[in-house]
Amino acid sequence: MSKQVAIIGGGPAGLFAAEYLAEAGFQVEVFERMPTLGRKFLMAGRGGLNLTHSEDLKTFLRRYRQAEPWLSAAIEAFPPDQLRAWADGLEAQTFTGSSGRVFPKAMKASPLLRAWRARLDGLGVRFHLRHRWTGWEGDQLCFLTQDGSEIRYRPDAVFLALGGASWPRLGSDGAWADILAQRGVEIASFQASNCGVEIHWSEMIRTRFAGVPLKTIALHYGEEQVRGEAIIASYGLEGGAVYALSAPIRAGLAKGEATLRLDLRPNQTREALAAKLARARKGQSISTLLKKTLGLSAQAAALVHENGSLPREPEALAARIKAVDLTITGQRGLDRAISSAGGITRAAVSDDFMLKALPGVFVAGEMLDWDAPTGGYLLQACFSTARAAAQGIQDYLSAAS
Repeated sequence: MSKQVAIIGGGPAGLFAAEYLAEAGFQVEVFERMPTLGRKFLMAGRGGLNLTHSEDLKTFLRRYRQAEPWLSAAIEAFPPDQLRAWADGLEAQTFTGSSGRVFPKAMKASPLLRAWRARLDGLGVRFHLRHRWTGWEGDQLCFLTQDGSEIRYRPDAVFLALGGASWPRLGSDGAWADILAQRGVEIASFQASNCGVEIHWSEMIRTRFAGVPLKTIALHYGEEQVRGEAIIASYGLEGGAVYALSAPIRAGLAKGEATLRLDLRPNQTREALAAKLARARKGQSISTLLKKTLGLSAQAAALVHENGSLPREPEALAARIKAVDLTITGQRGLDRAISSAGGITRAAVSDDFMLKALPGVFVAGEMLDWDAPTGGYLLQACFSTARAAAQGIQDYLSAAS
């Protein structure tokens, strides 16, 4: 009889491990507390499913910051080109966008998830939906079903893929942290990542420009700089350029550092802007100078006013456009963050992603304490660590035979 593996969590990490292990000849049982699989995966695909990124691997790995040494081996073993090949095997027809990000042609997750489920069904993977994991009773896993009954299951190995603590209504509520902590697993507290920042806007910005994008900008926080786009929200700023700075902003706010600097013309030097302003026709209003002479959008021009009255001197006005200082009052919470930092620490996990305190129990994905920006890095690490942990299960069960 083939060895049995219980996978708890029906997101991309859990499903990818299920595929690997089923192909290796194990009987795989997937338990998911929600009524359908991959809810957060589907949500990620609503704006275009960004699977991974096409940049060189060395640069790619640096995006994981402090977790790079931990995740490098897993990502190098299953890098972005292999993730693309896997997705294309499910007829995703991936392509690289102008930003270097990789998407399926359909620009959403549902076609890929349907083809994936059909493949898993063909491999004999069995699914148990509406099963909430509540922990262990002895060496048995315990699950609470929708009708309130409890079932127990004793597999040969366990793969946990329960996600982090962001967007809890989609299934990742972080409730597993207490279960594992009681079993001696070290857990770092959850914190919001890839989230918006809160800024006390003027009434004009809040009422006239909420929901309006800021394109081709640069954001500076401390020594870090990110170019890209952001969106003005009633509460502050959100969008890719903001999310990429989540980790340093979170660390900075803990130290009382709260200034985010906005460069509205990152492709032009201050001297070039000043020269253009100096050549403008005398007598023009500040509004005309900003919008017609420099081509700033209405929302960008409005932001220039957030630091007080504007100087007319070309050098001083150019300096303001290149450095609009915004005071961050906080970050958005876990309920709307794209991902979370925190979770199972590196010290609690072996090199093959087995919990040191719980032999035979493996973990992957956002349960682990790593932090990465959007842009394909989140999903790539989920897939890569899932493969590494699944291979760890294969080696563990082979050695036990």
